[in-house]
Amino acid sequence: MDATATRRAGGLDERAAVRLLSIGTFTSSFDRFMVASLLVLIARDLDEPLEAVARIATLYFLAYGVMQLAWGVLSDRLGRVRTMRVALTIAGLTGVLSAAAPNLDVLLVSRTLAGAAFAAAVPTAMVYVGDTVPIERRQAPLADLMTGGAVGMAVSTLGAAAVGEYLHWRVAMASTAVIALLLAYRLRRLQEPEHAERPRPGAALLHVLRERWALLVLALAFVEGMVVLGYITFFPTTLQHTGSSATIAGAVTTAFGISTILFAWLVKRLDGRLSPARLIAVGAVCAVAAFASAIVDQGVAGMLGASLLLGAGRAFMHSSLQTWVTDVVPQARAMAVSLFGTLLFSGTSAAAAVGGVLIATDSYQLMYVVALASTVPLGLVATWGRSRYTHR
Repeated sequence: MDATATRRAGGLDERAAVRLLSIGTFTSSFDRFMVASLLVLIARDLDEPLEAVARIATLYFLAYGVMQLAWGVLSDRLGRVRTMRVALTIAGLTGVLSAAAPNLDVLLVSRTLAGAAFAAAVPTAMVYVGDTVPIERRQAPLADLMTGGAVGMAVSTLGAAAVGEYLHWRVAMASTAVIALLLAYRLRRLQEPEHAERPRPGAALLHVLRERWALLVLALAFVEGMVVLGYITFFPTTLQHTGSSATIAGAVTTAFGISTILFAWLVKRLDGRLSPARLIAVGAVCAVAAFASAIVDQGVAGMLGASLLLGAGRAFMHSSLQTWVTDVVPQARAMAVSLFGTLLFSGTSAAAAVGGVLIATDSYQLMYVVALASTVPLGLVATWGRSRYTHR
């Protein structure tokens, strides 16, 4: 990293800056996946039907997706670092409200607001990397950001399940508030990246909409959100449905995060050796195999295999799509990345909604058939598109 880039990171070298940003992706992922292990416990404690409590996930993902665009526009006006700090402060305060929620209605509102606030963490960190790291070296730090999210998911699903079962689900939610508030304070060490004049929101949106490759990546993001991040929400519920405890269900689902961490390391090693299109193809094959495992067996063995394979699929596919979206419209990068996040988590919310309906009728196997049917065209189109794209 050159001297200019070091000054942009507030005196931190590239590794230290990316490490701090990765804590942000960790925190966002921790909060996002925490509820997956707590749905059944919350339903019992508040004496509400599981289908009603599942709306927590649906509304959270919807707010998380919709607010990506708003935070992206705001980061062009306020700056990348200030946007992350404001958002994480709001996330911490809504986390406190979630932990103290007296009923489901208050919990739904507080978790929706938390999702809206945490929406700033990942895309703004991606844009920061895009602003400060050349495209030739960008996949590795973006893979580090994804790894931070994977660690957050792994710690969240297992830790939140154990805390929720042996202490209380409110304690698990309070922990997120503390992490978010501490991180908002720590991010003061980063300075804003140097930049040219950024386009106004309308002009930036037109730049994106006029670029056919950008439109393709955004469409792929929606389907990937469904496939890679949506149905994993119901892995713990599936296991609890077949008789596993909340802790066992959380432990099995944690394999998704651990697998993502390990395979993200492999992706970094393969960067430059395998083309981005081949990395995407490998990820798609792993995701297809994951849902095939879940279709065959919804017990511990089948869901463990699904978690491991889907984690591998995420590591190969998601990091490649993330890198792609930071390059398709460099003059409107924040808008492109924000739309990517909006569609990614809108897809996640759509999958959560579909899954919520299907689990209400105990149609777990059908849910994973739907997931597999979505994965095949995603892999084919993404591989084809990335093989034809050339760097701008």
